[in-house]
Amino acid sequence: MRRMDQDEQILRASKEIVVKFIETGRISPTGFSDAFKAIYQAVDETVKQSASTEPTDENSGEAA
Repeated sequence: MRRMDQDEQILRASKEIVVKFIETGRISPTGFSDAFKAIYQAVDETVKQSASTEPTDENSGEAA
């Protein structure tokens, strides 16, 4: 996956999570900024950590 595609997906997922939390009353709209930063960082770290542990085509011995 290209870096820009991955960053865009992380951004969209983070936004969707925050919006869902606002809709369910877990956070208030005034807390959007802080909540978004924390959620974005958590999603970003999780995705990048997961991507670094997945075998690549070169490592798995499979042809691309």
